[in-house]
Amino acid sequence: MIIVMNAPVARELERVLDKIRQLGLEPHVVTAAGKTVVTAIGDADRDRCEQFARLAGVERVVLVQAAYKLASREFQAENSVVSVGGVRFGGAVVPVIAGPCAVESYGQFRATALAAKASGAAMLRGGAFKPRTSPYSFQGLEQEGLAIIRTVGQETGLPVVTEVTDPRAVGLVAEHTDMLQIGARNMQNFALLKEVAQAGRPVLLKRGPAAGIEEWLMAAEYLLAGGNTAVVLCERGIRTFETATRNTLDLAAVPLVKHLSHLPVIADPSHGTGNWRLVGPMAKAAVAAGADGLLLEIHPWPEEAMSDGPQSLTPANFRQLMGELSRIAAAVGRTIQHGKGG
Repeated sequence: MIIVMNAPVARELERVLDKIRQLGLEPHVVTAAGKTVVTAIGDADRDRCEQFARLAGVERVVLVQAAYKLASREFQAENSVVSVGGVRFGGAVVPVIAGPCAVESYGQFRATALAAKASGAAMLRGGAFKPRTSPYSFQGLEQEGLAIIRTVGQETGLPVVTEVTDPRAVGLVAEHTDMLQIGARNMQNFALLKEVAQAGRPVLLKRGPAAGIEEWLMAAEYLLAGGNTAVVLCERGIRTFETATRNTLDLAAVPLVKHLSHLPVIADPSHGTGNWRLVGPMAKAAVAAGADGLLLEIHPWPEEAMSDGPQSLTPANFRQLMGELSRIAAAVGRTIQHGKGG
């Protein structure tokens, strides 16, 4: 059960909390979308909901059966739209985020960013902190990389997103970027989720490689319950028995999660396939399936990339794909958002 308060005074809120405890339920108070929301965990029914609806200061009461309360369509029927520096996820317009897997130098990131902008990318991506399977692989430029990301973002006028991997670094990363990414390996790093929820930045939450749909949405619930309602979900492929591709891009998850949740859902066909030849077809399929955006890796010199070169598009590949995506989007009643100058 979720109780939305209407600008409550302390006395009204305490009365609601007391009644919840009297019924043997467990209350939690959060702030979501500027409102005070009380979640009551336990065996609630419609009769109990009606009791709370009559209390002073209560705007509405929603009985939510799903484990993910605030992320559920039962709590919010209309789609959430998340804005990142003027780029909107969740509406009729589909933004494309593009950039290299890792920031390797100012020259490399700037060249990539200019190419992405020229072809219509709405946002830039690039990793400063790179959690890798091998401790001997390139781990990113870290703080130097953050400075490059911020500088190039300002030079191009495009919002930037990068991954944060450590709760202790959340504040630092938030100072340099417009959106924080929770990578697949950290989807259930609950300490990190709680810290990011308080950072005052929109969040891009990637699905873990072995995570079920409910686990993914419960990770989003940590962010929502922490007071951050600007959450975008990202399907990036899951681990299956198939070894021909890096991961199995679960495009069925896009319409399914949009049915279960009001949160925007985007797709990352670069990590989802691991093969640049497959990125274009799966990007187009994702838009056709209803994705609210795309996350694509491009690199001016993929053969020299320090991370994920085999799945990176060249600027020419990306330019061609953007034209094809526009036609696919039009066929399903949507449009591809073009960034400033794109």
